[in-house]
Amino acid sequence: MIAISQAVQERIARLWRRPSEVIHPPVDTDAFPLSARDDGFLLVASRLLAYRRLDIAVEAATALRRDLMVVGDGPERRRLESMAGPTIRFLGHVPRSQLQDLVARCHAYVLPGIEDFGIAPVEAMAAGKPVVAFRGGGALETVVEGLSGVFFDQPEARSLAEALERLDAITFHGPAIRENARRFDVEVFRRSWRALLAREDVDPHLYSAP
Repeated sequence: MIAISQAVQERIARLWRRPSEVIHPPVDTDAFPLSARDDGFLLVASRLLAYRRLDIAVEAATALRRDLMVVGDGPERRRLESMAGPTIRFLGHVPRSQLQDLVARCHAYVLPGIEDFGIAPVEAMAAGKPVVAFRGGGALETVVEGLSGVFFDQPEARSLAEALERLDAITFHGPAIRENARRFDVEVFRRSWRALLAREDVDPHLYSAP
């Protein structure tokens, strides 16, 4: 079996008692070039679903009076809008080109919920942007604390707000953040598949390389 992260690998072992190999999903880091521009706003791009915990991001940014751009739509939108202060903007679905522009201009990317992997935060890091993430799931493998972002430990707005304040006290280096993101580049994904198929203990007929 193939797991997209160590978090998923652990779940497979716990629920199905089966071994698995971790191959992270491919991220097109070239589509998000390094950007030194910083327009000061926070960014999150996600389906607006309850388990994604966008409410934490909205509440924290409202309390801190921080500009937050929310990209995406979903059943939680009306509730999130009702709790949002004047610094929160809901953009709905946007073209990929607009998302790339937002990533290039943001101050940091926010990942308030647990993701099995989380491609959007890696795209932001490819552009040299730090990530503020809940300490869990795939973020534990993609975000390096102090190098490419910071974590918060409690699934609540106060914990995220404290992490945002810690973020501003750290001097991040865009090229180092991007280098971290390139660990998940498309070519790394291809090499991982080729290495798996070349192993003597793997039946190549069970898989097809991308």
